[in-house]
Amino acid sequence: MTDHSQNALGIVAGLLEARTGQKLTSDRLWRVGTALSGVLRQNELESLEDLAQRLGKPNQGALAQKVVEALLNNETYFFRDRAMFDQLSNSVLPLLAKRREATKRLSIWSVGCSTGQEAYSVAMLFAELPTRWRGWTIEILGTDVARSVVEAAREGNFSQFQIQRGLGVAQMVSFFEESRTGWRAKENLRKMVRFETHNLLDTPPEPGRFDLVLCRNVLLYFDRATRERAFVRLSTALAPDGLLMLGAGETTVGQTEVLVPETSGSGFHRLAVGAPTSGARGALGIGQPLGRVDLTGTR
Repeated sequence: MTDHSQNALGIVAGLLEARTGQKLTSDRLWRVGTALSGVLRQNELESLEDLAQRLGKPNQGALAQKVVEALLNNETYFFRDRAMFDQLSNSVLPLLAKRREATKRLSIWSVGCSTGQEAYSVAMLFAELPTRWRGWTIEILGTDVARSVVEAAREGNFSQFQIQRGLGVAQMVSFFEESRTGWRAKENLRKMVRFETHNLLDTPPEPGRFDLVLCRNVLLYFDRATRERAFVRLSTALAPDGLLMLGAGETTVGQTEVLVPETSGSGFHRLAVGAPTSGARGALGIGQPLGRVDLTGTR
């Protein structure tokens, strides 16, 4: 690789880290050319060096955003790590329901939601048990730093390949309908979830509000210092007795002082003793209210 190529790669890597906190580690360098090929073609650029030169010019915000989004790993599928969703359905949601019996309201945040499969999977857990959740208000928010995947999640359109990853036939028929390009989430399912663009390293959408936060396979791309910052943001998003669900290869152990495992090996984590109080989190301010869906009568 020439010095010019290394400099161009450094500019792209710096842009990704500045916008998302993600490091372009050595094991991800091989896919940069492939990931950016579409951006180069759309902008009539011949090389990474040409792209870096264009990014250095004024008023290139839109191009910079396209570069960042092209480099992000948007791998996701329905009910990813099914054992975790079984635990969520069989143990965690009943526990949270018991804690919220007085208000009959649950707020859930899917961080790094990509094209929405995780958030829709959570919504299906509720929709499959309409009698159990009748009279409850369930708030589900999915966020991602990439505008393009957030827009796709809102539409709820999935290819045949996407719809078959993690969904059983009964779920596919119950919650999706065939469309011109594949399958689309039915309106009642789409209404259960709100999608917004948001960076995890920014102030949470509703500090101190969320009973459950899912942040899975996102922290893997951060260095230690950035991961610690992310854990602080996640902790300030949680209600005092809320729970954080991490990916199979992620943990709070040895990574942060504000969160600890709920139980050994469970994949769920809670605020540590001495973490910021709800009053301190509330001082950060509350954002706009989420879209609310009462499941009374859901089929």
